[in-house]
Amino acid sequence: QVQLVESGGGLVQTGGSLRLSCAASGRTFSNYVMGWFRQAPGKERKFVSVINRSGTSTYYADSVKGRFTVSRDNVKNTVFLQMDSLKPEDTAVYYCAAKDDVVGVTDPRDYEYWGQGTQVTVSS
Repeated sequence: QVQLVESGGGLVQTGGSLRLSCAASGRTFSNYVMGWFRQAPGKERKFVSVINRSGTSTYYADSVKGRFTVSRDNVKNTVFLQMDSLKPEDTAVYYCAAKDDVVGVTDPRDYEYWGQGTQVTVSS
């Protein structure tokens, strides 16, 4: 089992920044690919970003590319999502998730473990 706890969400104005954290405990953190997803009210959970086990490879949804940066610290067992130039359409609950293989990294159904989510609200 892997337990994930997100933090860092909040209310920010358009153009502002937030840094989300996801602290992991349980099994060896560096064994897992870590993804970030978001879900707006009444909508499906959507892929945001993913980072590989070592932190050397990342991938982003087109909607956040150039504005968001994912990183991880395998010593502190934490993955981060730096969000800059935020827009109202970024408003959602943000979730981190873990999986132990590299297949289907953009599909939430392929992830085994999930955090409880953290709310991000961007005001216009």
